[in-house]
Amino acid sequence: MAQRNAAPDLTVHLLREGIPESHHTASVAVCDRRGRVLLSAGDVNASTFIRSSLKPFQAFAVASTGVLEHYGMTDLDLALMSASHQGTIEHARRVFRILWCCDLEPGYLQCPIPEGKKSALEHNCSGKHAGMLAVCQLRNWSLSDYLNPSHPVQQLILEKLAEMLHIPAAEFLVARDDCGAPTYLMSLTQIASLYGQLASGDNLELERIVRAMTHHPECVGGEGHFDTELMRISGGTLVSKAGAEGIQCVGRVGEGTGLAIKVADGAKRAKYAVAIHVLRQMGWLAPEAADTLADTFLTLSHYKRLDVVGEVAIV
Repeated sequence: MAQRNAAPDLTVHLLREGIPESHHTASVAVCDRRGRVLLSAGDVNASTFIRSSLKPFQAFAVASTGVLEHYGMTDLDLALMSASHQGTIEHARRVFRILWCCDLEPGYLQCPIPEGKKSALEHNCSGKHAGMLAVCQLRNWSLSDYLNPSHPVQQLILEKLAEMLHIPAAEFLVARDDCGAPTYLMSLTQIASLYGQLASGDNLELERIVRAMTHHPECVGGEGHFDTELMRISGGTLVSKAGAEGIQCVGRVGEGTGLAIKVADGAKRAKYAVAIHVLRQMGWLAPEAADTLADTFLTLSHYKRLDVVGEVAIV
């Protein structure tokens, strides 16, 4: 794909009592499910790791194996597999239930035990890991090395990505995420295209994942988490999943359009500000809903707030 720079980066200013104190820059891509770029800002072909925004597609590999039906799992379980949850008692219990349905002990989880916590069940990626283990249990694959990129469960995930993006699996660049699972280097346009496909309704398993996430947004993040609050306030018309290091993705349900954001310096606060700004500009959020989210995520204190400068442009 040719280099596209239809608009400059968006800039997020931190204002202290209205005076600029620091700033972040962000690139944005909006694509349809076929990968066509509809709107952009900054360098949308620059490569970045998709990080936890990959989770719905890792859950896609789970949903496509018949695991949910075989073990009697629900959409709540599927939402946790797609989540970066907050490790609450409720979240940990739900992940424990996923493992219990498969006759597996929590000790099989290879995500780290968070600092100050007692169990890997409380790690924000534990639902994803439990889903991978469930597939291994069903397929009689080894459980001890399920995070190895060459393991059959990771190859299954990679095959799904390759199919969706029409790229040979061997061409993907892989690295380990902080939880130990593989993550992949992609362009913003590729990531936005994935979210366009997720939200399109063209695939039954992906549609179920969207339904699980939007019907149970409290499982995807938690109270006060951007993904949870955005899906709630949009009434299920948007599916949202954040990733570390400044990644934020949103799909417009039923329209097959995806939004991918990358903040250059990885700032979490900036990606939320950019998301609200772009969603407002595109009309994906009603003005009152955007204002409500802005009150929460752009107003940092009595003295500090975030302000976004720039627009996404039609390609």
